[in-house]
Amino acid sequence: MERTADVGEFLRSRRARLAPRDVGLPDFGGRRRVPGLRREELARLAGISAGYYTRLEQGIGAARASDAVLDALARVLRLSDAERTHLYGLARPDRSPRRGGGRPDPPEQLRPSVRNMIAALGDAPALVLGRCADILAWNRPAHALLAGHLPYDAPEHAGTRPNAVRMAFLDPRVRALYADPETKLRETVGDLRVLTGRRPDAPELTALIAELTDHSAEFAALWAAHPVRSCAAHTRGYRHPVAGPLTLTDEVLTLPDDAGQRVVIYHAQPGSPSAAALHRLTAAAAGAAALPPLSAAGPRT
Repeated sequence: MERTADVGEFLRSRRARLAPRDVGLPDFGGRRRVPGLRREELARLAGISAGYYTRLEQGIGAARASDAVLDALARVLRLSDAERTHLYGLARPDRSPRRGGGRPDPPEQLRPSVRNMIAALGDAPALVLGRCADILAWNRPAHALLAGHLPYDAPEHAGTRPNAVRMAFLDPRVRALYADPETKLRETVGDLRVLTGRRPDAPELTALIAELTDHSAEFAALWAAHPVRSCAAHTRGYRHPVAGPLTLTDEVLTLPDDAGQRVVIYHAQPGSPSAAALHRLTAAAAGAAALPPLSAAGPRT
């Protein structure tokens, strides 16, 4: 029932953000009991009956909705490409065999060639995200950029791997990295919505959402708003405690042979102050990695 409930939640959230004037309907003023279009208005614009649309919002019969109906709803609701794909995913559960009893999938494995690839990227920070946004591996520059306060080998421990969503909301040192944390958090939740749309029965994702809802009011509010954003590229400002202010672009690349895994690569505009700062950070991280621990080497001068 989680999937069918999500269909109704998503439709209601998108209906609420449209006013009559947005879709060419007369607005006679006055306050409405609920924000956005009424169900009957949306149904009429989509060419379906109000009763049928009401059942869809209740999660009834969504899996049997035709392409024409879903396309009409996407058109009237002005869904983005990512939102349209999300609607189809919610309405049409994957009927491939799943692990029974709500058992989690086995721990993800990272191909050695992928690990070698991100290690060979030189100054470019890079990491690998798993199917639930766990960080499966990072190179030295990515560790120094995003999580220098965590052990470098943290992704090697399957049970306690860093999770990109959890870090963004619950680790104040990670949140402080972003010059615009509100946008970062909203986009993070949008990406998590895409992940849950693809794997609605994953107990790992269910547990993650429950944990974040319990511990972050900000996450709970964003999750209820049902943002959907398929992350592909971002340009963000960073406030790094060592490198100082940075402007970096990250590219998100899907690994076609590893279901749900993505590589994220960060880079700065060539010749920019950010590129110079990133190079200094990378050099410092490489130097720190080459030095023995303080307990063995004694104090440094």
